[in-house]
Amino acid sequence: MTAKHLVWDWNGTLLDDLHLVVSSTNEAFATVGGRVVEADEHRRAFRRPVAEFYAEMLGRAVDEEEFGRLDRIFHDAYRLGLTDIALAADAMTALKTWPGTQSLLSMWFHSELVPAVDTYGLAGVFARIDGLRTEVGGDLKAGHLARHLAGLGVAGTDVVLIGDSLDDAAAADSVGAGSVLYTGGFTDPVRLRESGRPVADSLVDAVKMAMSL
Repeated sequence: MTAKHLVWDWNGTLLDDLHLVVSSTNEAFATVGGRVVEADEHRRAFRRPVAEFYAEMLGRAVDEEEFGRLDRIFHDAYRLGLTDIALAADAMTALKTWPGTQSLLSMWFHSELVPAVDTYGLAGVFARIDGLRTEVGGDLKAGHLARHLAGLGVAGTDVVLIGDSLDDAAAADSVGAGSVLYTGGFTDPVRLRESGRPVADSLVDAVKMAMSL
């Protein structure tokens, strides 16, 4: 039976912001003498908690205080570049393809996410929108997804999540939901396919896969 509700990831999935994320990461790394990370390497290595990814790329431990500082620098750079970022090419078509209810769950800050969604012409599309309500990001998504579904009053077994990371899939697993992973985001497609999860090269195909779960 097709799931009743679809949860969308925002950054790297509906929003085509990979290169902005990479450039913002490099701006943060430059402040601590870190090397430049190219987009392909970023996709091969990126993971949550983001502090672990930073530690690998910098070649040393990153404590909580330093990660908080780097996270703020990252987001300052990200905000400056966001005006030039578009939705994924088939995002609007994909959103219109799903027959049930939809919501949006992002690891971006809630106070910035909600107005941004409206600027992309998506007002009224989602039954609920949740971003982070903390000052520092970078953690795992599982608890955030559980709170999101509780706010919706939707059981995990009635849900499919479409995202672009292995953490998205792990979060879906944690609440008993299905997941489809999209290759156009922050994670190398080889890593996604090696996970054994359903993987789609377009958002429209991701929705069609979600409809079959």
